[in-house]
Amino acid sequence: MNLDNCPRCGRLFAKNFRDVCPNCIREIDREYDECRDYLRKYRGATINELSEQTNVSIRQITKFIKEGRISLLDAPNLSYPCEVCGILIREDHMCDSCRLRLRGDVQRMKDSETENKRNISVQRAYRIKDKS
Repeated sequence: MNLDNCPRCGRLFAKNFRDVCPNCIREIDREYDECRDYLRKYRGATINELSEQTNVSIRQITKFIKEGRISLLDAPNLSYPCEVCGILIREDHMCDSCRLRLRGDVQRMKDSETENKRNISVQRAYRIKDKS
């Protein structure tokens, strides 16, 4: 039997297919029900309004969205924070500007590695000099 501490409440529990204890599973399901019910009544709610009215953290609401439990199609004003800068987005994990910056950083890193390989190969070349 695998025992683990619940990352949410810290209690010891027998780990199964979920990473949290049974009490926290019930609490998460209750939070989901509150969010779902609120969004049915107030379809145009934002994530901040939803969090304030249901006392569910933005982090947990974001998790519900990414798990597919809350659909953004049914909630036109609902969006979640970019994992890098925090700006509100409706798809993926990063906003467009963070994604472009990451791609640029990766390209610069590749270019730098290519330049380093060229420098190393030039340094390894043998040079023949006349002996006088």
